Amino acid sequence: MTALLEVEDLRVAYGKIEAVKGISFKVEEGEVVTLIGTNGAGKTTTLRTLSGLIKPLAGQIKFNGKSLRKIPAHQVVSLGLAHSPEGRHIFPRMSIEDNLRLGAFLRKDSDGIAKDIQRAYDLFPILGERRKQAAGTLSGGEQQMLAMGRALMSQPKLLMLDEPSMGLSPIMMQKIMATITELRDQGTTILLVEQNAQAALSLANHAHVMEVGSIVLSGTGQDLLHDDSVRKAYLGED
Repeated sequence: MTALLEVEDLRVAYGKIEAVKGISFKVEEGEVVTLIGTNGAGKTTTLRTLSGLIKPLAGQIKFNGKSLRKIPAHQVVSLGLAHSPEGRHIFPRMSIEDNLRLGAFLRKDSDGIAKDIQRAYDLFPILGERRKQAAGTLSGGEQQMLAMGRALMSQPKLLMLDEPSMGLSPIMMQKIMATITELRDQGTTILLVEQNAQAALSLANHAHVMEVGSIVLSGTGQDLLHDDSVRKAYLGED
């Protein structure tokens, strides 16, 4: 069976600095795959490259069997690959509902768009309650909900989430992780970059540890959750 996403020997550089050094991994349909690692490991660069925002130095990226190497970012979205970026990047002066509609900018099916907006409100009731409110007035956690809801509006085959719990309170982080679990249970395929290794590994089918641009350890989420080196380095356990 062909994987939904296949990454082979991916190399990415900023000038003379190689940020991603020949990594390979795949994501099967219906899976949650997570990349964990410290700041500067190359996780965000990897996602930005997959979504077409950065051009790779070398390697192959195949999505649904199609090479993404020369496809611009807006066309990557149309193929079914959505990216909820680190830092959320919502439009603060626009309403919550208008932010969601922007996520469907490539779509023409008004009935389907309305159903997916309602789905976002079902996932995140607080957004539905405040749908006419300016997005910039939301808390950080609520803005993260909006960013995730906006990414889902393109009806992605694969949803990439970059640090969805960053800067959130423990309660809000739990809500975001519960939503990711719900999306997984509904069959959404997810590639998750997350500094909270405990939460990420707990819900991932497969996981990869990145250090200084390389994948140094791979396994199931449960395998890595119980790996001594991972527990010491990323879970704060002796």
